[in-house]
Amino acid sequence: MKRIMKYRVLLLMTLPAVVYFFINNYLPMFGVVIAFKNINFADGIWGSDWIGFKNFEYLFKTNDAFIITRNTLLYNVVFIVLNTVIAIALAIMLNDIKNRFFSRTYQSLILLPYLISMVIVGYLVLALLDVGKGYMNNTILPFMGMQEISWYSETKYWPFILTIVSVWKGVGYLCIIYLAAIIGIDQEYYEAATIDGANKWQQIKSITIPLIMPVITIMTLLAIGRIFYSDFGLFYQVPLNTGVLMPVTQTIDTYVYRALINLGDLGMSSAAGLYQAVVGFVLVLVSNYVVNKINSDNALF
Repeated sequence: MKRIMKYRVLLLMTLPAVVYFFINNYLPMFGVVIAFKNINFADGIWGSDWIGFKNFEYLFKTNDAFIITRNTLLYNVVFIVLNTVIAIALAIMLNDIKNRFFSRTYQSLILLPYLISMVIVGYLVLALLDVGKGYMNNTILPFMGMQEISWYSETKYWPFILTIVSVWKGVGYLCIIYLAAIIGIDQEYYEAATIDGANKWQQIKSITIPLIMPVITIMTLLAIGRIFYSDFGLFYQVPLNTGVLMPVTQTIDTYVYRALINLGDLGMSSAAGLYQAVVGFVLVLVSNYVVNKINSDNALF
């Protein structure tokens, strides 16, 4: 009670956020029971029959289970690595731009794709890759002396297309976060390194990266927590829901959506969502433990 009274003003300031998260995040959690029931709208959620883990068989017994899990995991691993590396590189370069006008302009241009709806991004990609009127087939490929490509019929190109689109759209957000962390570094470190004769790469390796490592760790942990989730718009809107591309564009989220649309089974969809949430939660705990273990071992030396 003494601590509560001591920090009553700060606790009162957190009250709106606590109420918001309780209503928006915690109150709906009772709905996880849907994953264990055969939902009958006439009987309601609580009156529907309890079927245990049968809804989870929908994910694990299907022939597509391996494909959708593989796609979800591998795409996210690639996205995490590329987005982190490119965002840090861009943040370091932006920090070296001393002209305030150009710095703000470049930041705005880099962040702009993040603010664009994925539906619009899908049509931008279509304008680039459309077989008949796309910029690639009508301008770029003829200029390079290459034949037209039926982009929406060839699966081999789409892992690269989706990766490029994801990085182009998402790297700006991470870049701004890392740029804020770099700006917060005391300039005296760099001045001392310059006096000692350190070049730019040595300063980045020995000062910039180590001092923003806590931010990198947090952002990576947050990304790992959603490694079993995928950007629905990226994998559904950008390929335009093309059936022939599903072996390389189908993820858990799009698979569940299509199954929900075709079958209308809320129980199976809820089971997939719970499965993703539990695995993501476990991965966050494991990755956080590994990071803390590494940091504690390094502290011994």
